[in-house]
Amino acid sequence: MSGVRVLVGTRKGAFVLGSDGKREQWDVSGPYFAGWEIYHLKGSPADPDRMYASQTSGWFGQVIQRSDDGGVTWEPTGNEFNYQGEAGTHQWYDGTPHPWEFARVWHLEPSLDDPDTVYAGVEDAGLFRSDDGGRQWQELPGLRGHRSGPSWQPGAGGMCLHTIILDPTRPGRIFAAISAAGAFRSDDGGETWQPVNRGLHSKGIPDPGAEVGHCVHRLAMHPSRPSVLYMQKHWDVMRSDDAGESWREVSGNLPTDFGFPEGKLRVYRSRTGGDEWEPLTKGLPQQHCYVNVLRDAMAVDSLDSCGIYFGTTGGQVYASADAGDSWAPIVRDLPAVLSVEVQTLP
Repeated sequence: MSGVRVLVGTRKGAFVLGSDGKREQWDVSGPYFAGWEIYHLKGSPADPDRMYASQTSGWFGQVIQRSDDGGVTWEPTGNEFNYQGEAGTHQWYDGTPHPWEFARVWHLEPSLDDPDTVYAGVEDAGLFRSDDGGRQWQELPGLRGHRSGPSWQPGAGGMCLHTIILDPTRPGRIFAAISAAGAFRSDDGGETWQPVNRGLHSKGIPDPGAEVGHCVHRLAMHPSRPSVLYMQKHWDVMRSDDAGESWREVSGNLPTDFGFPEGKLRVYRSRTGGDEWEPLTKGLPQQHCYVNVLRDAMAVDSLDSCGIYFGTTGGQVYASADAGDSWAPIVRDLPAVLSVEVQTLP
């Protein structure tokens, strides 16, 4: 029977949650890297036992960790993230020039077909790649070197490259999203990039045709139609049917506030491609619940019916084995959850 492995990054360590295909009973292991912020950990699609984790601390800096045995043991790899060439400047919060400074790795995206190749999205926004299992990192400077780069400006959480998507049908196509610059696409393996923000409208940008400057929080790709993308943006949910060339709003009847101000924890599901949304509440607290779900803290497995998983800033990880119809906590009282990823195992 197939199994699943849920990888959870928190404010104070990483946890690995495992179950069989029924997804009724769970084994919880961890914390790994106790006391460290784990911004992201993810398994390789090419080798499910290969995992990468971004371990960071305001005191001790950035450490990339790698596991070759499904998260049982870990070893530190390379941690040199140097911008290529003259780093230059971007805009600071007040609009003044500010030098590019590496702070941390927000997102790790292993290659679809090579367990030794992995991409890293960092703050200040840059894209790096390793071809030797994380030992050495080289910047793909075409993104940060885009002509719009000097005008990029951080969002409230910093200027982070938080989303990397690899197109399974076009090996050279990569999508990246940056807060608060917007979404970008490369069709040549990351050598050159173009903004893909047409149709986005942001209250803080008076120019409706602005090429960059949009506060994109998250991108997701349709699992069987890679040209269909979904975006959660400051205020709006958007959809593209042409690989980002144009976007239309599909917020529909979704709530627009951050967090859950009514004290009700809900997941919203659309069966119409985003035009209509239904709240899913069975098994989720519907009073006195004031947690948040951060941008990287929700994932979906590939079983039938699909399992859905999300973690909260209150330290709960919830799971649904029936596509969201009902929910139950896998674990409670973890540190605040930063990221959730899932592996579907053979």
